Amino acid sequence: MERVSALDEPLKKSLGPATAKVMGEQLGLHTVGDLLHHYPRRYEERGQLTTLADLPLDEDVTVVAQVADSRILTFNQGRGQRLEITLTDGSGRLQLVFFGRGIHKPHKELPPGSRGMFAGKVSVFNRKLQLAHPTYVPLGREGADSVTDAASAVDDFAGKLIPIYPACKGLESWKITKAVDAVLPRAVEAVDPLPPALREGRGFVPLPEALLKVHRPDTRADIEDARQRLKWDEAFVLQVALARRRFADAQLPAVAREPVADGVLDAFDARLPFTLTDGQRKVTAEIFADLATEHPMHRLLQGEVGSGKTLVALRAMLTVVDAGGQAAMLAPTEVLAQQHHRSITEMMGELAQGGMLGGAEHATKVVLLTGSMGAAARRQALLDLVTGEAGIVIGTHALIEDKVRFHDLGLVVVDEQHRFGVEQRDALRSKGKQPPHLLVMTATPIPRTVAMTVFGDLETSVLDQLPAGRSPIASHVVPAQDKPHFLARAWERVREEVGKGHQAYVVCPRIGDDDDDAGKPGGNGKTRKAGKAAVEDAEKRPPLAVVEVAEQLTRGPLGGLRIEVLHGRMQPDDKDAVMRRFAAGEVDVLVATTVIEVGVNVPNATAMVIMDADRFGVSQLHQLRGRVGRGSAPGLCLLVTDMPEASPARARLRAVADTLDGFELSRIDLEQRREGDVLGQAQSGARSSLRMLAVIDDEEVIAAAREEATAVVARDPELTDSPELRTALDALLDTEREQFLDKG
Repeated sequence: MERVSALDEPLKKSLGPATAKVMGEQLGLHTVGDLLHHYPRRYEERGQLTTLADLPLDEDVTVVAQVADSRILTFNQGRGQRLEITLTDGSGRLQLVFFGRGIHKPHKELPPGSRGMFAGKVSVFNRKLQLAHPTYVPLGREGADSVTDAASAVDDFAGKLIPIYPACKGLESWKITKAVDAVLPRAVEAVDPLPPALREGRGFVPLPEALLKVHRPDTRADIEDARQRLKWDEAFVLQVALARRRFADAQLPAVAREPVADGVLDAFDARLPFTLTDGQRKVTAEIFADLATEHPMHRLLQGEVGSGKTLVALRAMLTVVDAGGQAAMLAPTEVLAQQHHRSITEMMGELAQGGMLGGAEHATKVVLLTGSMGAAARRQALLDLVTGEAGIVIGTHALIEDKVRFHDLGLVVVDEQHRFGVEQRDALRSKGKQPPHLLVMTATPIPRTVAMTVFGDLETSVLDQLPAGRSPIASHVVPAQDKPHFLARAWERVREEVGKGHQAYVVCPRIGDDDDDAGKPGGNGKTRKAGKAAVEDAEKRPPLAVVEVAEQLTRGPLGGLRIEVLHGRMQPDDKDAVMRRFAAGEVDVLVATTVIEVGVNVPNATAMVIMDADRFGVSQLHQLRGRVGRGSAPGLCLLVTDMPEASPARARLRAVADTLDGFELSRIDLEQRREGDVLGQAQSGARSSLRMLAVIDDEEVIAAAREEATAVVARDPELTDSPELRTALDALLDTEREQFLDKG
């Protein structure tokens, strides 16, 4: 244990309190071990120029480049001076700007033709990329008096690979280099988590050697050796944590719930006006096989928007009801819980009226439980659950409350898993006399590697086949700034759809009332006028809002149509009433926030206009789009944006418009986000343990690590024979982090 404590030592002991404070606050690095696992983003060779063509906006960067020109300009009637230096590397240009008394030193040290390392945050001014007052180190004047201590540290790397670290304000890459130098000797004390046989069998270098090579490589081959080893560590430790969860869950007892002939399920199947898809039959067989075992099912059901997940889940719930148990479905919002309750009772008809007048011979009771229900209805629902009268309950977080008791809870279905913490899921599961079976559903398609990493304690079923009768959805980007007549045409298309007897959604990112920035400049949507505003205006103005957009549409292009609003701040009864009117065809256009993102099913709605579409994520746009085209008429989704043609936001929207493949879009979405977001670190409050592993690119590593981890845990569940692995698991995945692994 003495060896471990060295890496657990606080950074302030090695680096001093000021540097340690910045590292902790800005980069989340607190111990020597944290810093040793803060790997270089890339490596520069002395004299090699950085590509300037792809610099990310609003990020702290470090570049190595050549000075193309340098000039001092005056402003404010000669009272002010600024120094402008243009950098180039042949692929792009970047402007440096210095003001006031600080201009003379860089003007002298950075003449045209010289090279340097420059660090700062990339911004745009006059449509040019720039760094304002960057920190810099001249690289082209060895031994010059002006070279600082920081430059001396860089000069030590002359002729070698220079590591460029992920940096932050107040802590440039070369300062991190000096800090790593101070703690790098401790790398020899790193505990190696890989069992020796596994490490030797795969030909990996020892962990201390990998850390030395990743921070101070002599060759590119050193970097590759280190990366392969460190990726494996991350994948393997994660997969061991998940394998231990799977192993522990497999030891729990559960009541087997086998299908019963001539029960509610058979009666329900006989009522269905369509046949199940091959995909639905295959997934159902997997679920039924799990339910029939005496250990709790732990299955993730993921499927495309509209693939029929709710029907599959309902058939699983009816199987449990036939076997004498109860099923609970947990939904993230009241709108979605009410929608599920409405659609399930409609699908079941008289089969949902157990114990009631008009109920079928084989029937059960389906109850709703939400936080906003009246006291009498709530009391009755609680009574139906505790007596077993209700076989199925659909609810929100209200299901988790202490006063909720079940007669015999046999199955928990969690809809839109990423909206819940594992502690909420487990709170509901704990209400069973024995651990109930668990079915987790998500309509956000998940690449296989993410499923293995984020939902690694669950078996996975995929529904990727749409039911017959579902219509294609045409998607188009509407560049409102570049081509305002396209937006006018969008509203004409909405009118045309309503004229055919259909309905439409208009989605906005913001609610927009007195408490919601409505009074800020730009919040009224006037920036939609023909293309005068620059990118910065589109980014800086508040997002368009439901309340204002609904008012403008009523007064303007959609005047005369029946328009209503729906958003999360409305009273639950009001929200439900609006959805009922929309579902009944009494509303032509519903202007809403993303409250309609999942589960809302109105087959007559054929058109959707998403305002400020660039403000939504790729997967979210795909989810929203799935609300249309749910009937026999084709769907139309229009993605309205003010962003210019060449912007990354437009590229993202084009990707959404070009494919209906949710799995392909989920890959794009993942590539654009940090791995930590994917692993749910925002919910857990912990830093992502993934620093080297990329869940999209490293599929083979993750699959192999999962196989090895499963074998290790099967042989030695408590890791008694692998104390180093146990230590690494404790260090990288504390108890809280391990629990949060299955948040998506």
